[in-house]
Amino acid sequence: MAIGRTKEAFEESKRAIECDPLGLVLNMHKGWNYLYRREYQLAIEQLTSTLELDPDFILARMFLAEAYEQIGRFEEALAEFGKTVNLSERHPIYLAGLGHAYAVSGQRDRAVKIIGELQQLSSQMYVPSRGIAEIYIGLGDKEQAFAWLDKALEQRNGWLIHVKENPRYDSLRSDPRYESLLQRINLPL
Repeated sequence: MAIGRTKEAFEESKRAIECDPLGLVLNMHKGWNYLYRREYQLAIEQLTSTLELDPDFILARMFLAEAYEQIGRFEEALAEFGKTVNLSERHPIYLAGLGHAYAVSGQRDRAVKIIGELQQLSSQMYVPSRGIAEIYIGLGDKEQAFAWLDKALEQRNGWLIHVKENPRYDSLRSDPRYESLLQRINLPL
């Protein structure tokens, strides 16, 4: 997926489920593929069925929340992100997801409060800068978003390899700094 071979990634994901139809990660991965292909309803269906296999599978919940977010079903997105925050005992990446959902749903004060909480947590534990960048993307603050993405690059955050296909980054694509970011990550333009 990260190198732009999304069709092949999706085909491999389908093949993997044929081999192991009850594999949690495989089922989640197919839903994640739908999400990044912008097939949000199919992502919701796949991730919901994955959660029927294990309601506490946090990655499936996170991607389900992101799919709800993308189609404007903010109440469901916030509920799912709330569950990830509880399941993870307030892990920074899930807090950041909740912060992004608050931001895109117009709850600016709550989003900013989560940024503050993440910054406080960073004195005690690793807090991925990518998560803070995504909250700023949701708030529409490109300056801060790119500043935090630069920090994420310094942290060598592995999830940055997905900025090209992740729909959360769509609002940044027309900015020249986005292309520069891709080059620095060493992703094909």
